[in-house]
Amino acid sequence: MKKRLVKNPFFRALIFLFALELVAISINFFYAPINIAAGGATGMAVLLEAAFGFNRSLCVLVINTLMLILAWIFIDWKTVKKFIIGSYLLPVLIYVTPSFEIVSDKLLAVILGGVFSAIGVAALYRINAASGGTTVPPLIIERYFHVNPAVSLLVIDMIVTLFNIPVSGIDAFFMAAFSLFVSLFVMRYMESGLDHKYQIQVMSNDKLPEIRKMLEDADNSLTIFDVRGGYSLNDKKLIMAVVDNDSYGKLLSRIHDIDPNAFIVASNVVKVHGGTFGI
Repeated sequence: MKKRLVKNPFFRALIFLFALELVAISINFFYAPINIAAGGATGMAVLLEAAFGFNRSLCVLVINTLMLILAWIFIDWKTVKKFIIGSYLLPVLIYVTPSFEIVSDKLLAVILGGVFSAIGVAALYRINAASGGTTVPPLIIERYFHVNPAVSLLVIDMIVTLFNIPVSGIDAFFMAAFSLFVSLFVMRYMESGLDHKYQIQVMSNDKLPEIRKMLEDADNSLTIFDVRGGYSLNDKKLIMAVVDNDSYGKLLSRIHDIDPNAFIVASNVVKVHGGTFGI
């Protein structure tokens, strides 16, 4: 059996380092130069640096350490072990990564910052890792109050973004909030997969063999189900196939060329594993 690449320790370490560096880049290149905090421990560090001149990497280190202590007290050592490397490696990367403003437009900066941060965090989720920080309190809240961690994390991040108002003004708050929702959108898209496909289900009264042959000739994997018509109660055959986005329109046209009255149901598929798709 082939070993999945993501299970390779060296490959996982590269992903881990790359993901944390993306988060560091989002802070040092996009958020910190314009003094905007879009949630998280890194956002708190940006605000503390803007308001009091504290070193942002040191602030992240202190905040992450406090979060690890909370996790140790209120959750368990297993959770601490999951967070500990990322909690201490991220401030190091923020410290060693250059920090300067690479785009002059603030709106573009918060969009790019949100995208870079979301890709990094999503990559960490893919390998079951984390950077610590404000991801710890939602786990504590879930354990004792049974609140969805995603909801409590969003609330915590929004509270952090509110502090943009006294530090950098109302415009900074709205841009930070916008960047936060950009991150959520990108993360959701990353988690569900980038290569979306279509699942089609086809029924035909008398042309199903021809449709099946057309699909097989086009190298489409398919499954045939025995079904029963809801109106006629007659036994029928149904073909299910999964196709790429660029093949979907052409495939529908070919099916209708064979049988203009073919009944087709199509739905979006966010991820396909095994068979001729995925690994």
